[in-house]
Amino acid sequence: MAHNQETLAKTPVIKFKGQDFNFLRDHCLSRGLLFEDETFPAETSSIGLQLLQGKNLSRLMWRRPKDILEGKSEPHFILEGASRFDIQQGEAGDCWFLAALGSLTQNPQHLQKILMDQSFSCHYAGIFRFRFWQCGQWVEVVVDDRLPILNREYLFVHPRNNNQEFWPCLLEKAYAKFHGSYLNLHYGFLPDALVDLTGGVVTGIDLHSFPSDLVMILKTAAKAGSLVTCGTPASPTGEARRMEDGLVSQHAYTVTGAERIQYRGSWEDLIRLWNPWGNTEWRGRWADRSPEWQETHHQWRRLLYENKDDGEFWMSCQDFQDNFSCLYICNQFPVSLNHGNMPPERWSQMMFKNHAAPGNTTEELLRDTQFIFSVPESMEDNNVVMSFNIMPQNLKAKDEKFPLTFKVFKVDPQFQPFWKRLPPTFFSQFRNAVKGIVSKTKCNLTKYFSLSPGTYVVVIATYREVEFLLRIFLKMPDGDRNPSSNFSLTTLKASLLENGSQGSIFHKYAHQGLDIDATQLQSLLNQELLRGTPGDTFSLDECRSIVALMDLKANGKLEQEEFSRLWSRLVQCQSVFQNIQKRSGVFLSVDLWKAIKDAGKAGAPWGCHDWGSSDGGVCVHVCVGGGKERERERGRERERERERERDIHTISLLVGKTSADSQEKTEQQVLCPGLHRHLWASRLRTQSPSSPN
Repeated sequence: MAHNQETLAKTPVIKFKGQDFNFLRDHCLSRGLLFEDETFPAETSSIGLQLLQGKNLSRLMWRRPKDILEGKSEPHFILEGASRFDIQQGEAGDCWFLAALGSLTQNPQHLQKILMDQSFSCHYAGIFRFRFWQCGQWVEVVVDDRLPILNREYLFVHPRNNNQEFWPCLLEKAYAKFHGSYLNLHYGFLPDALVDLTGGVVTGIDLHSFPSDLVMILKTAAKAGSLVTCGTPASPTGEARRMEDGLVSQHAYTVTGAERIQYRGSWEDLIRLWNPWGNTEWRGRWADRSPEWQETHHQWRRLLYENKDDGEFWMSCQDFQDNFSCLYICNQFPVSLNHGNMPPERWSQMMFKNHAAPGNTTEELLRDTQFIFSVPESMEDNNVVMSFNIMPQNLKAKDEKFPLTFKVFKVDPQFQPFWKRLPPTFFSQFRNAVKGIVSKTKCNLTKYFSLSPGTYVVVIATYREVEFLLRIFLKMPDGDRNPSSNFSLTTLKASLLENGSQGSIFHKYAHQGLDIDATQLQSLLNQELLRGTPGDTFSLDECRSIVALMDLKANGKLEQEEFSRLWSRLVQCQSVFQNIQKRSGVFLSVDLWKAIKDAGKAGAPWGCHDWGSSDGGVCVHVCVGGGKERERERGRERERERERERDIHTISLLVGKTSADSQEKTEQQVLCPGLHRHLWASRLRTQSPSSPN
């Protein structure tokens, strides 16, 4: 995941329950108060009565770390770095969350983005904040530092390091608030926690039917920065209990290492695991103090062996597969399980955030919940992965199953003209959905497909009203390494203009929330609109030209209304491109004329002057002026507009070295998405005639 952290860091952050950390902290500091969170009060309702059954509630207290330590020592948020050994599970059955968190501590850079810089000394006001991922956005959760204490013992996660380090306790409290109460953390699903902490996609492995080289897979996953966790099967009673071999049934563990070592003249595969309890370890082969370590070469023993009661232990790969049922690998993109030391695979991603409700009729359901995508080339197995994420606030505590179902159908050529929305006649009873391998939890569903080239439609059904995020990952060819083919356009939808996302993107880059200049626009377009190699991006000159054309006040900046007009044009251009393209990511040069005409029909105020050949190349002459629209909007600025229109010129885009009199070669010439981007960028920009193409 490390290679995608910058993208994660720039995702818009939502304030949970509308609480602004800086405002609340400054308010408390100015009045000499310590923060008390009214939205997650120090009451039994924040815990849940089921977790308190049989306990003497009169002895339940909520105390701050400084009061708990009673002046004997000072509390610390992080002391000597954050690690999995700082965590010790309490009364809540939230091993699923703590195991994921334990894995996250092995990626300090990303963990820091969850924890942020906080302390009990600098600007301390009894308030802390943490971030979790939810349906494509990071959510910042604010909590006070009052912790539940019963009989002078911590009720939930215990601080370690001589009871001085409190980041795990406070993070667990924030996650309990995020889910409604500590009770709602009592039993859960490992993939849900992995996604909440990273925004990644989870690959699940059934260990009982997986014959491949586990050690190689785990080492490759660790090298890629993946989070890796696992779980034991349930006992006959369905309760988590410690077994004779030291393992705990129906319990989550963190995978912290994998090695292949020499033992008795052959090779032995070992897996290292960590128990969120902070103790209780495996007692079988390769456990702490087991005879196997005494028969191992001192070089390996010195490197791997530690005899500590800290919840971490080694076991053989065979014992691991015999005693654990599932393995989960989480990364920003899907992880293939059959590549070993092969180079990392490349994936493109499409994202759709939507709202679904039960339909009254089949026709209504199919009309409102269709998502269409294309598979460009034939690849090996599992070349398409679909991931659904549900807002947990849409679920009820009693919900046991994932609230969405979906099917994927291949679209016949005769139905491809209906690319925006397939008619009900497409969904006949004789049409079969393509099959895939599915893994689902309460809030997340992932399904792997092996699809042949073609166009496909995703159809969604739900039994209750939910908000969801759909991500479609498409595996890209290994040999396709040039910048143009690595370029993909992030999906834009007109609905973004209605739900406030456009406004949040503007304010994210604007000067004090008021306007953006060419530099801010360059960052915005490259980070919010484009995905691909660093070289295939908008230049500063292009962004200056775009600002010059869209800037009605001629002050060199775009206000929010002007940015809104620009964003609408981006949506139109992408829609035209997706409508025309014949293959994923490219379209033929002969389609360019139709694209230009469609842009005009879509409402873009651009005209077309000429289509022909020049100097042995196919030329497209595009008029980028918009005088009539400008005059209506600018009124008294018409004179200034006339001066600016003198600089508007015809942009020529040369497409390859194809003969003007060879229609066959012209049809074979393709436009890469990068050239498509420069096409519509040049439509929006003004340049002097001497500027290079």
